Amino acid sequence: MDYLELEGAREFVARLEHGADWRAQIEAFAADEGVDAAFFFGLGAVQDAEILYYDQEDEEYYPQTFDEPLEMAACVGNVSELDGEPFAHTHAVLSREDGTTLAGHLDSATVFAGELYVREFDVPLEREYDEETALDLWPL
Repeated sequence: MDYLELEGAREFVARLEHGADWRAQIEAFAADEGVDAAFFFGLGAVQDAEILYYDQEDEEYYPQTFDEPLEMAACVGNVSELDGEPFAHTHAVLSREDGTTLAGHLDSATVFAGELYVREFDVPLEREYDEETALDLWPL
């Protein structure tokens, strides 16, 4: 395991804008506030979602689109730099009306209502391509 000791810096709470994209708002916030690295979690509801599944054998992301109202039961992720821009690596657990759940890498979702907690790190993190996984990971 590779690791880096760091400390939390600024902390934020936010209410996401109704009708806007969940992940894009996190990235825009990070750019506006100059947040190079952070951890976040959130909850709320969305009107649709695109979740990506990473096939480890194919080394490809495969999208699944769900055009329905969903509860954002849990949303966790981090912000770091990817190609010089803020990237919100976002995972979500979404629930349907009947209580069944969908989960995975959240690519996009239209916010119905959302609340977010963000804690900035005191060091910047920039993702780099990892040959072993074919993913952009933190080079710790």
